[in-house]
Amino acid sequence: QVQLVESGGGSVRPGGSLRLSCTISGSFFGLRAMGWYRQHPGNQRELVASLTNSGITNFADFVKGRFTIARDNSRELSLQMNSLKPEDTAVYYCKAVFDTSELWGQGTQVTVSS
Repeated sequence: QVQLVESGGGSVRPGGSLRLSCTISGSFFGLRAMGWYRQHPGNQRELVASLTNSGITNFADFVKGRFTIARDNSRELSLQMNSLKPEDTAVYYCKAVFDTSELWGQGTQVTVSS
């Protein structure tokens, strides 16, 4: 069974950095793209950044120039978050899009506070 496991969340001061990782366990046959989403309490999940197998990236306007996304290897997706702001506080989710399905990770909390 395919699973996504996120790691790297935590607490940081404004202006600090965090790096999130998402690891795929099991077969990733048919994987087309991966991405990071976040969810503030009471709100819907929103796209943070995505990366297709062909290397096409897409970033939300609110993270452009601050966050980068990368496939570190065939099973790992990372999100490097720099210049973090209090409004970046949220639960961050990894998502994998396959030919006929999609899969979400369990989420990891990121808190930016002084």
